[in-house]
Amino acid sequence: PTVLRIGPYTFFFVSLDYPEPPHVHVRREDMVAKFWLNPVVLQRAGGFSRTELNHIATLVAENCEYLLERWYEFFGH
Repeated sequence: PTVLRIGPYTFFFVSLDYPEPPHVHVRREDMVAKFWLNPVVLQRAGGFSRTELNHIATLVAENCEYLLERWYEFFGH
């Protein structure tokens, strides 16, 4: 499900990712990055430039508490 939208970015979870540690996928157009949430660490760049990944990482960090709450609501663990 989509859990957050900021500007051109859509933040979402994938239901098949249940066994993995908390993380979020971030999409813009045909690019999708993946960030672990605790701590916030880039897992997959997904075609974004380093500059844009730094910006996205800041957005993830600023919204990390909210994203973790949504993770545990969705996955229940």
